[in-house]
Amino acid sequence: MIPFLLLANLITFGVFGFDKWQAKKQQWRISENTLLGISLIGVVGAASGMIIFNHKVSKKSFLVKFFIVVLIDLVLFYRLIRH
Repeated sequence: MIPFLLLANLITFGVFGFDKWQAKKQQWRISENTLLGISLIGVVGAASGMIIFNHKVSKKSFLVKFFIVVLIDLVLFYRLIRH
């Protein structure tokens, strides 16, 4: 399970970095729903990517949705360790 989560977080981090790079070049972008979807699996990578690449941190609507994703992850993690 740990190798999967490490890989998922690395990929998520890379996707956030790629989307920021595309934004700077004003080219095709990854949808917010896709970013949020992969954040469900790689929430640490997503949060790291947001901070390091300064990506989506000033967009309040995205931050609210991301916070909900973090809460879902916390609930799922809690349920996983309880059983």
